[in-house]
Amino acid sequence: MGADREGGARRRRARAVAYGACGVVLLAGCASMPDSGDLRGVDSTPQQDTQVRVFAMPPQENAQPVEIVSGFLEALTSDDPNYSTARQYLTAAASKAWRPGLSTMVLTDGPGADVHHTNGREETDEVSYTLTGTKVARVDSQQSYAPASGRYSAPLHLALDKKTKQWRIDSLPQGVVMGKSDFQRNYMSVNKYYFASNTVARTAPQPTAVADPVYVRRRVDPMTQMVRSVLNGPTNWLNPVVRTSFPTGTALQKGVSSLTPDDQNKLTVPLNANAARVGNTKCSEMAAQLLFTLQDLSPAVDEVELSSGGKRLCSLAENREDAVAARGSVDEPAYLYFIDNKNRLVRIAAGSPSTKADPVPGALGEGAKALRSVAVSRDEHTAAGVATAGKELYVASLVSGGSLGEPVLVSGGRTEADRLTAPSWDANGDLWVADRNPADPRLLLLEQGKGEPLVVRTPDLDGRIEDVRVAADGVRIALVVAKGDKKSLLIGRIERGADGDPKSVSVLELRSATPELEDVTAMSWAGESQLVVVGREHDGVQTMRYVQVDGSTPEGPAPAALTGVKEITATESDQLPLVAYSEDGIVRLASGGQWQKLVASGMAPVYPG
Repeated sequence: MGADREGGARRRRARAVAYGACGVVLLAGCASMPDSGDLRGVDSTPQQDTQVRVFAMPPQENAQPVEIVSGFLEALTSDDPNYSTARQYLTAAASKAWRPGLSTMVLTDGPGADVHHTNGREETDEVSYTLTGTKVARVDSQQSYAPASGRYSAPLHLALDKKTKQWRIDSLPQGVVMGKSDFQRNYMSVNKYYFASNTVARTAPQPTAVADPVYVRRRVDPMTQMVRSVLNGPTNWLNPVVRTSFPTGTALQKGVSSLTPDDQNKLTVPLNANAARVGNTKCSEMAAQLLFTLQDLSPAVDEVELSSGGKRLCSLAENREDAVAARGSVDEPAYLYFIDNKNRLVRIAAGSPSTKADPVPGALGEGAKALRSVAVSRDEHTAAGVATAGKELYVASLVSGGSLGEPVLVSGGRTEADRLTAPSWDANGDLWVADRNPADPRLLLLEQGKGEPLVVRTPDLDGRIEDVRVAADGVRIALVVAKGDKKSLLIGRIERGADGDPKSVSVLELRSATPELEDVTAMSWAGESQLVVVGREHDGVQTMRYVQVDGSTPEGPAPAALTGVKEITATESDQLPLVAYSEDGIVRLASGGQWQKLVASGMAPVYPG
């Protein structure tokens, strides 16, 4: 789970009255606004404790247009489940037509508003405003987050009701709009789960769970929101490569408006008749989707029971979920690997305090070929290594006495920088690598690390691939792409078997995960929908941060600062430390700690994958 980490300083005066005993904050949006003139820079509300609910004030009697606009914008940032207070600022017709759930537009600051009096006259029965700001992101009707940029401009119109003599908004943009700080207070990112439809991890017979991050309102019954979101299906970007086990049309039973776990942390989910006839296997998968999704919420859910028409269908407890589906990496890494000062592949037990590394069994640990980069398969039975000149890719078994053999791939690039990237293994046991040869740049896939390489289609790629990392779920891939003097981190969707061709593999709909960084120098998957990235902002210094696959920033602290980072590796498990290759050698960072030197000489640290 993760929402924006950077809460941001509130640079404007707060306009709220807190009732701490009741756990409620009432937003009094119009209290500090002028009686006339332009409305600019609508204030973001103050950071509140996550347990405090925030509600808006309804419009005051005889409030002026500027107060109506201010109060309405404040009401959009409240915890009112159905925006009932915000609707009081609208005419009946406008309220009926308004769909706040269609989108959430996030701006750098709270929206400003410029007034436009009809015919240039202040004394009139209608007033127009233009809401303005700088775009940061947009959350769509599926609750999917996407970075945005450029200027935001939207019209807002008010009219004086002839009967009541009260100003009300009669025309407005669909959705809601708010500043970044209000968005961070109001929303949180939660992973919902589906199953990979075009891949099965060869190390596990179960379907592979894939995280699909969405943003939900933090204090508006997030548990019920997330159950409904899972039932509604995956987001559009992920949909082509995942499936759901819920039958088409499955929804909560009619009349169910809120879900709450019992005192044993078991959540019972009543479903409609569409789910009434599912078999045990399918039902267990349905329960697993919900259990994975709800485990990070508070209160935590330890067991999910599904029912339909008053009849129990199945239940799944936390201690049985691994038997139903593989979530994240199938196996916990046994070792951390890196290249020592003799250019051999060596390893240390993962999570061990030891600093003594041993050569891996087989040819790559014997120094049969000097290496510059490596990748170890997720079952840790096989390793791939790129030779020091970057020209040749070798694959070898991690067993004693194993031979190296001929390279499985040779680049024709003239210089080291124009040859092979570091390789990466997916959950299927297939090997990915990019050839940076300017005469023939390609993203390549070697099935099971051998045979004739498949050229992966990348129709949306604009630039040259500099780094490749495949997610543990096998359906998403992270690419560092260079174009001009910029290097960006892009996330793509892996599709197989297009047009009935089982050998066809494509990476589609590339999207940026680091819109604020111009020079990404290292990255690694560090969670089911999260990566750790090293890069620079425009005219900035090198920084290390966590990012979500959708381009948002997860909650929680960034890793401790480290200078001169050249490579970094992490796992989907937060129990194992980050490991980096920096100007100080290979160093590691345990959760909540400081960087500590592992070895003074060595490079290319990697966990399996």
